[in-house]
Amino acid sequence: MHKLVLIGFGNVGQALARLLLEKRSELKDRYSIRFMVTAIATGTHGRALSANGLDLEKALEIMQSGGSLDELSPSPAPTDNLELIRTSGGDVLFENIPVSYKDGQPAISHIEAALENGMHAITANKGTVVHGYHRLQALADRHGLKFLFEATVMDGVPIFSAFRQLPAVNLNAIRGVLNSTTNLILSRMEAGDSFDEAVRHSQQIGIAETDPSGDIDGWDAAVKLSAMITVLMDHPFTPDRVDRSGIRGITPRMIAEAKAKGKRYKLVAHASKQGGQVKAKVSPELIGPDSVLYNISGTSTIVQFESDVLGELSFIEKDLGTRTTAYGLLTDFINAVRDEGL
Repeated sequence: MHKLVLIGFGNVGQALARLLLEKRSELKDRYSIRFMVTAIATGTHGRALSANGLDLEKALEIMQSGGSLDELSPSPAPTDNLELIRTSGGDVLFENIPVSYKDGQPAISHIEAALENGMHAITANKGTVVHGYHRLQALADRHGLKFLFEATVMDGVPIFSAFRQLPAVNLNAIRGVLNSTTNLILSRMEAGDSFDEAVRHSQQIGIAETDPSGDIDGWDAAVKLSAMITVLMDHPFTPDRVDRSGIRGITPRMIAEAKAKGKRYKLVAHASKQGGQVKAKVSPELIGPDSVLYNISGTSTIVQFESDVLGELSFIEKDLGTRTTAYGLLTDFINAVRDEGL
């Protein structure tokens, strides 16, 4: 019986909870994995702790109604997340609080506490990878635990785990459309929306945040690119080193002129090895129909890898959302506990 701790219970955390409930029987029958949730922490809807397991369906109902998870606790849960992690008796931490682009905190501290207390640590938080990957991986190795983060880039697409299965592959370049929000905004503008109308639509359907600047200014793409450089190129890299520009300057007139030429604007992330260094850039580019990036529209994303032995390898995800992010977290959970003792 694996005891799970959920730090962060927003859209992604709740999608994970629903997927865990949906897959409960399959996890047990196919993988011999059983679980219960012993702790949940939220920023505005309270927190719950129970050594005997929490009612996950009830927790989802409370969040839907806008109530407080405090009512699920037999006794008051610690108000400090680090203390909650230490006293949870958990085996696996799911860390899904809002991303910090600058330093990865407090998520890094949460993962450190989990690993130091005998818990596998799984996150969708990109900041933990770009600011703490080597340190957290070393800590996990020292304790014989897993630090996994498949959902940080392209949600459920198994980018990191795929490369774990490809020994002796050296990446020379990464290129892709990594941010679904900007891709949707540009697609809506092609259909006739103004920039503001496209942003509002993205917010209304839950793709863009209330403050969309992290997406439209290129920060999200820069963080994802930095994560892949750090892990897959084994070259520590932070977003401030990315030559970054967003899509604020793209006007309907520019969209129309590009369309007349048979081209489209895409926010493209690119990294390449140059000697012993890595150069990285995120910026709008005019893409023609001769590129696979041309047909990546709406909320779809793509990443292409150029290596020394496999040539060009592409991963495409169509119409991603919180369920696909939750699936990335679920696969990390299965892989972490299935490998125990191996």
